Amino acid sequence: MIPIVIVEGPTASGKSALALELAQHLGSGIISADSRQIYRGMDIGTAKATAEEQTRIPHHLIDIVNPDCSYDAGSFARDAGKVIEDYHARGLVPVLCGGTGMYIKTLLEGICELPPIPAEIKEALRERLPSAEDAEARQAELDRMYQELQAVDAEFAGGISNMDTQRIIRGLEVYQATGIPLSEHWRRQSPQQLYKPFRILLNPPRAELYQRINQRMDKMVEAGLLEEIKGLLASSYTWDDPGLNSLGYKEYRGYLEGRQSLEDAVAMAAQGSRNYAKRQVTWYRKVDFDLTFTGFTFNLSVLYTRISEEFASAERKKEYRNDDNSQNCGI
Repeated sequence: MIPIVIVEGPTASGKSALALELAQHLGSGIISADSRQIYRGMDIGTAKATAEEQTRIPHHLIDIVNPDCSYDAGSFARDAGKVIEDYHARGLVPVLCGGTGMYIKTLLEGICELPPIPAEIKEALRERLPSAEDAEARQAELDRMYQELQAVDAEFAGGISNMDTQRIIRGLEVYQATGIPLSEHWRRQSPQQLYKPFRILLNPPRAELYQRINQRMDKMVEAGLLEEIKGLLASSYTWDDPGLNSLGYKEYRGYLEGRQSLEDAVAMAAQGSRNYAKRQVTWYRKVDFDLTFTGFTFNLSVLYTRISEEFASAERKKEYRNDDNSQNCGI
């Protein structure tokens, strides 16, 4: 199996900083597992790596599609797999970094094959959502749809934002078409075993994490988030597009249209991020991690030793199996 290191954790937990240290130590690069960093032109609101960081360490799967494009977990698994194969061919171990749990689950377990969804089900779900012109009514209906998803597939709902239109609809349409939750479809398929992951969880105290989230929202506005959004709108992207309709962007529509104060918009964005962080932590409770950090500081020497030991052990097992095969073949 191909070795990879994965850094996971709720938003604002320090994943990117640790991933940079790890990639530099391993002499490899970083594969982003973030469902918003894929979008071009969305840098500040997604806390994307800076130009200096991207120059220092190769970053992959950021800036790969425009904000009006859809991109799902299956696409991520295919694209990330190609990058991992390239590093493996060069004898290097890449670092995956991100908080989109479904991306990582799909990469490790394989793409879930589902029957085609009838067009009438897709259309009926999409028609339930009011136009983006009426942001309040649209979000209220999306909240109702999210609650419906929670009722039939709490596991899948727990890993996504209540503002994630694309995935909320996906979860509902799969259930309506098959009568089986999407998470159950995942369980029924045979997981692939392509990778040997060393999974690291950053799980800092909730109060400190929430404080960092609040501070991050303020810093994003100071760094030019509103100008970034205006630039996207001026480039003919709309609030209905997957990018601008995502967490950290859509909350500013009311302010930019003169219907809300900036203070309220920032507070709404912070609340949305805190809620998402809470759901991420719930998701991680069902995952087995090799190492968990419960603060914002990391003992890098211990971490490097653990990773080296893990992959050295895997290599010894591989050599042992090869020896067994050779003996069985009479070589």
